[in-house]
Amino acid sequence: MHEPATDADGYIWPTCVACPRQLWTAEVGRQACRPCEEKTAARIVELPALFRQLDTTAVLMRGARRPGAGSSGSKTPPIPPRLEVLALVGPGGMAARLSAIEDAWRQELGWTVAPWRGSPRQAVPQHVEFLGNNLLWACSSYESVADDIEEIRRLHGECAAIVRQERRPGRVKIGHCPERVGDEWCWTPLTATAASHRVRCGGCGSRWETLGEWRELRAAQERVADEQQRQKWLAA
Repeated sequence: MHEPATDADGYIWPTCVACPRQLWTAEVGRQACRPCEEKTAARIVELPALFRQLDTTAVLMRGARRPGAGSSGSKTPPIPPRLEVLALVGPGGMAARLSAIEDAWRQELGWTVAPWRGSPRQAVPQHVEFLGNNLLWACSSYESVADDIEEIRRLHGECAAIVRQERRPGRVKIGHCPERVGDEWCWTPLTATAASHRVRCGGCGSRWETLGEWRELRAAQERVADEQQRQKWLAA
């Protein structure tokens, strides 16, 4: 039941749309694997609490200047500096991003559009309830669920990083994509971040996610670089 089937006669065994793992025999026919479903479910459950932690004056104003401190006489109070917090708790933030996923699922299911649910503070718990109740369906049958799983992961990560007062890690260049696109190498610049082990090429869509795949990526980059250097030497 929980063994991945072996390839036969060149048949390519289906993989999860959200990660590169092969589906178990019992998962065949699903879009996303059960581990991805479970991780997404846990993130969905945590979103309301993260929203409540962000939606406080203390978090919004953290680091703001006190009125009159070093002031030049202006009567206008300082704008809260936590714009990244406002972007998550405001009208276009978490509630809107969850609403977009809910609307897409409702459309796919043939259901009516979700009713207006009030302020973001009122709406987030209801969006979360809907997504949690219908996540199994989405992971089983919804072809675009990979994008929604990734959006929920990003949203959860953004909120958690602010709550934990973490700095968002910067991206570093890690060479070029060595995959073939037609008769040419893709060679799109690749970047990575310490926050994720995943690397995705923005040119051809190739992905590297495990330590073994990272090693294969480095070896392939070196092979392509050597081949390019050889071609330049022959053309000289």
